[in-house]
Amino acid sequence: MSHKPDAFDNALEQLRIAAEHLELDDGIRQMLSEPKKVIRVAFPVKMDNGKVRVFKGYRVQYNDARGPYKGGIRYHPEVSLEEMKALAAWMTWKCSIADIPFGGAKGGVVCDPKHMSQGELERLTRRYTSALGDAIGPDVDIPAPDVYTNAQTMAWILDTYSQFKGRMVPAVVTGKPVSLGGSLGREAATGRGAAICTREAGKIKGMLLKGATFAVQGYGNVGSNFATILEEMVGAKMIAASDSKGGIYSKKGLDPKKVLAFKEKTGSVVGFPGVREITNGELLETECDVLCPAAFENVITAEVARKVKAKMVIEAANGPTTPEADKILERNKVLLVPDILANSGGVMVSYLEWVQDLERLRWTEEQVNTTLESKMTSAFNHVHEEATTRKVSMRTGALIVGVGRVADAVKTLGIFP
Repeated sequence: MSHKPDAFDNALEQLRIAAEHLELDDGIRQMLSEPKKVIRVAFPVKMDNGKVRVFKGYRVQYNDARGPYKGGIRYHPEVSLEEMKALAAWMTWKCSIADIPFGGAKGGVVCDPKHMSQGELERLTRRYTSALGDAIGPDVDIPAPDVYTNAQTMAWILDTYSQFKGRMVPAVVTGKPVSLGGSLGREAATGRGAAICTREAGKIKGMLLKGATFAVQGYGNVGSNFATILEEMVGAKMIAASDSKGGIYSKKGLDPKKVLAFKEKTGSVVGFPGVREITNGELLETECDVLCPAAFENVITAEVARKVKAKMVIEAANGPTTPEADKILERNKVLLVPDILANSGGVMVSYLEWVQDLERLRWTEEQVNTTLESKMTSAFNHVHEEATTRKVSMRTGALIVGVGRVADAVKTLGIFP
């Protein structure tokens, strides 16, 4: 196993590249190289067996020059401060590319949710929320779901925060159940945004997507919505899908909805009838038109990149490609749509949810999807234009747009006092 690259080093390397293109002032660059606030918490949780366990959690608030902090909360055994810092930096650029008035943040708790009961997860969530206290809030920092957290987790955060405030504050989190002020269309938004990016990327590559083949690594909420929506939108065909237990492949094609129903019933795509079983590694090297990594960071390393046969990579996960791998894909003429653009549909609709909560409105799913469609297309075109003008990759183009807008805000605000 080769050394796992440090996610925050990757984020800083990307910032360095953007800063050079933007000819950023050294002071501004330093300000953007460090998170504004890092919150570490440790809190006790009573487990089902009556014993008390202490859990460690983080919230990294990277930059709020363009608006309140925004970012997911993940529950995972490998949550680390470095990872949170990287994800918070990427959230900052992502909100900026999406042109929504948020800064970036990220939070997480070191735990293994797969081995915890619903009751234990609820108590953990409530203790984590109370440990964060006023560090979150509708005008301060608005969390959302991430890896192994969901609408139910957000409902517990909303309730805990509201208990402290003595009134319901629905705008404190996004990605809530619709019955509690969540937005219609939020659940599918990240996958839908990635599908819209695929369609737009097809246009610039002059590639016919009807009948084009695609593979999805990480068949969870994002991956399965991406697959279903892409098939409906352009008539592409899924030939491979995987999750943490392994993958499946069928040259004839896989029905995204049937694969999802099977996974929901059995807990994995593995075992789906009439297919060839493959590993996650093999999935990334599948002969296909579009590859969508929708699981974790650093899965496409330099080694893997040399074997990627797809014509396009759509990053639905955060940070799935290392900087070395980026260069190899670019050399091999693979069009890569970077995470900070490809998966920004989730944060765009999170923003729409926050606005609906603050205004006490409810938009139809059609209104939400139409707004997402126009925001996503406009962000894609903006990034593509920047990349073409400067003769750089889509990732560098996206970073130039994202970092540039934040740098501009930081510079214009000036330094207090």
